[in-house]
Amino acid sequence: MVEATATSEKPIETTAARFRGDVLEASLQKLVLVDFWAPWCGPCKQLAPVIERLVAATGGKARLVKMNIEDDPSIADQLGVKSIPAVVAFQRGRPVDGFVGALPESEIKGFLERLLGPIEDAGDPLTTALALIEEGDMAGAHALLSELASKDPPDPKALTALARLYLAAQQFDAARAVIDRLPESARRDQEVAAIVAALDNAARAADLGEIDELKTRIGVNPNDMQAYFDLALALNARDQREEAADALLEIIRRDRSWNEDGGRKQLVQFFEAWGPMDKAAIAARRKLSTLLFS
Repeated sequence: MVEATATSEKPIETTAARFRGDVLEASLQKLVLVDFWAPWCGPCKQLAPVIERLVAATGGKARLVKMNIEDDPSIADQLGVKSIPAVVAFQRGRPVDGFVGALPESEIKGFLERLLGPIEDAGDPLTTALALIEEGDMAGAHALLSELASKDPPDPKALTALARLYLAAQQFDAARAVIDRLPESARRDQEVAAIVAALDNAARAADLGEIDELKTRIGVNPNDMQAYFDLALALNARDQREEAADALLEIIRRDRSWNEDGGRKQLVQFFEAWGPMDKAAIAARRKLSTLLFS
């Protein structure tokens, strides 16, 4: 995420018992934003990474306090909070402003600037989204990437990252819809080509038999090249990359000419989908080299 200054504070979770100290007393010194949320609230998850990043960008001028209304509804009731996410700003011990809903980043930034003055650098949202993916916060990453993708024109890098996010979640139709929004020039990018290859492989794997059934076919007939091929696609669809590569390597070892070198061609497509630094791809390339040139 965006690096805050040394005086910035991380968001804290408060309760009704701690509300006076965490919010009212703290707001005598600086702006305090209270984010009312609940675990079941999807828009709350979308709002969280955006407001956290913007508050961090104030350099310690604001504090973010989160309050789970499912566990502790009394304060929200007293303030008349009827829907979430809702953010209430406190200064000098009293509420002074607020908003409801997962607003776009530009509107939240404007909200903060009305209370604090200009925020010079809120950081790069794409960098933040990618960092959230690394941290495992897929909901937060999706919120930022969706906002970037909704701009006109959309950010191609954000579209690519969003498609990769959908691909990882096996939401293949959503991933392909995002790819279709990319300009033609961006579709030549290596990462985009890898996503398209992965989507094609997933589509082909969807109609295959179960893995155990395919293994049984191979057990009955070890020269059933189609069974090895289908097994490779099915394994890859489950992200069992090493096993998928081994199935195709077995085709190459047994019958290089099968289906016009179909085993090797599919393996190369796997390499494109997995990326050049993927461990399974690196290992399979070595095995392929040994088969072809030994």
